Amino acid sequence: MNLLDVKNLVVEFPNRNGIIRALDGISFSIAPGEILGVVGESGAGKSLTGASIIGLLEPPGRITHGEIILQGRQIDNLPNAQMRHIRGRKIGAIFQDPLTSLNPLYSIGKQITETIQAHLPISNDEARERAIALLQDTGIAAASERIDHYPHQFSGGMRQRVVIALALAAEPQLIVADEPTTALDVSIQAQIINLLKTVCKKYNAAVMLITHDMGVIAETCDRVAVMYAGRIVEIGPVNQVIHQPQHPYTAGLMASIPDIETDRPRLNQIDGSMPRLNSIPIGCAFNPRCPAAISKCQQLKPELKEVKNFSETKSACWLQEDQSGVCL
Repeated sequence: MNLLDVKNLVVEFPNRNGIIRALDGISFSIAPGEILGVVGESGAGKSLTGASIIGLLEPPGRITHGEIILQGRQIDNLPNAQMRHIRGRKIGAIFQDPLTSLNPLYSIGKQITETIQAHLPISNDEARERAIALLQDTGIAAASERIDHYPHQFSGGMRQRVVIALALAAEPQLIVADEPTTALDVSIQAQIINLLKTVCKKYNAAVMLITHDMGVIAETCDRVAVMYAGRIVEIGPVNQVIHQPQHPYTAGLMASIPDIETDRPRLNQIDGSMPRLNSIPIGCAFNPRCPAAISKCQQLKPELKEVKNFSETKSACWLQEDQSGVCL
């Protein structure tokens, strides 16, 4: 049984010129203990998908269609009070900048113990012991002393470790990590990635890892969903998607990554840019940038379908179909 099921999720933003559709029929699932990567350019809808699951959509944005089901329970239609209980207890969140996640006026111990006691019926002493254990699990040395320190007394990498401890405070089943390594240097990124994998395995938590870095995806995730202009264009096991991409956009992303084994004077690039939400092309949104686009791509929107010979991979591309409509 899946821990999380997102089914045909649509998020819209009304404005004076009409309705802007920011997410258009997003569907995916995450199993317990699995790490699903969500990758794509800025503006693809990655963070918006995470915010929708956490219940932190900024008004006037709203879910207008679809379902978000956590452990068999639909959560997208819950009142704010009930969603606040789920947030933290059932769903933990790790954001890009740890400084925005931590209150500078309170010690990290106070912030973690408050989160624990907001969701678990335990005493102050028990909460403090659990907080120290979480800091130790996330690699904070001398945790029993540093628990009383303030956020400004930690480096960027250590603050992100504190944020991970905070996300795990109430033993959530799902963690939504939105660009958790972007603000860190490369060596610290590797440490945080390994930490995320280790603690999630220990707590058997499922993870939705949002990033624009395919290297992080390759190192961390079990499966990956590639997003473009508010839709998932490809989803499947990491090794299949990285080494045998079935969508031209995924292939373009992979080709743009530097390869130390290949001597080439210039990096490949995807020409053009992501379309604005109020001017998404008819048909496949990627067709103006796609070097292999056919006339059908400019007329009809492809659905996410299973790819023949790649039973675990799905792709939204007309090039995957022959004239009989069977995926190649």
